[in-house]
Amino acid sequence: MFSRWPDLGVLELLVGVDDHGSLGAASRSAGIAQPNASRAIKKLEAQVGTPLLQRRPTGSTLTPEGTVLAHWSRKVLDDARQLLDIAAGMREKRAAELTVSASMTVAEHLMPAWLGQFRRTAPDVTIHLQVRNSTQVFDDVTAGNCDVGFVESPTVPRALHSVAVARDRLVVVVDPRHPWTRRRRPLSIAELAQTPLLVREPGSGTRTTLDLALQEYARAAPLLELGSGAAVRTSVLGGVGPAVLSTLAVSAQVDSGELTVIEVEELHLDRVLRAVWRPPRQLEGPAGDLVRLVRRGPAR
Repeated sequence: MFSRWPDLGVLELLVGVDDHGSLGAASRSAGIAQPNASRAIKKLEAQVGTPLLQRRPTGSTLTPEGTVLAHWSRKVLDDARQLLDIAAGMREKRAAELTVSASMTVAEHLMPAWLGQFRRTAPDVTIHLQVRNSTQVFDDVTAGNCDVGFVESPTVPRALHSVAVARDRLVVVVDPRHPWTRRRRPLSIAELAQTPLLVREPGSGTRTTLDLALQEYARAAPLLELGSGAAVRTSVLGGVGPAVLSTLAVSAQVDSGELTVIEVEELHLDRVLRAVWRPPRQLEGPAGDLVRLVRRGPAR
């Protein structure tokens, strides 16, 4: 039992190790010197009474106990962010605000450019970005916790309106040493279904798309369920096992040769990325401006 509440900063570091694959990368992402990050993790280990990192000369990664704690830390940090959002909402509002809820693939790989372009056209609008999985985005939109959502899920609740804003494709990826890279023929869908895979958590658009594509086949249990695409990608890079990920998430690693795409016979995992919102059908204000900008494509 904790004698006192754990510091949210160290929980953010733990989640960072899960997302980025090492304590060094997590400390850089958080803007903390690595020695300070290491001391903070050691203090947390003393509080919980178990090692959370596997320390090696090549870097520190999570122990199984650390992975479990990182999962729950992510939930605590999500709640803390919501608390800060509520506190911010109590302040005097500016002339215009826009709250966007985006699924992780969209938020990591598309939203920075979209919001950057939107900021140039509407500099007076205060933007709040909430990063969720697709199911949570639908919940945010339905509850009125955001003005517009962006998802990669193949289905949209009937009560919400939606419009296509981009397209994406999922691919099977492995590290170059995996036995599948030596195959002469494409993998069959049945073989893929019967293989334990690294997968996202239930509720993510990537997981839902894969589950629907394989629903008619006998499935192996997941090798690991991870809370972000970055964590899945890092695990594949580390040789833990194969995964099905968005081309947006792995294009750089495929181009560099760090990951290999495995062809699967007759498996089609193209998908549409959508903006979603509550009625009325016509989306107005900053949210409508953002969706129209995104649909027009990159500025030229």
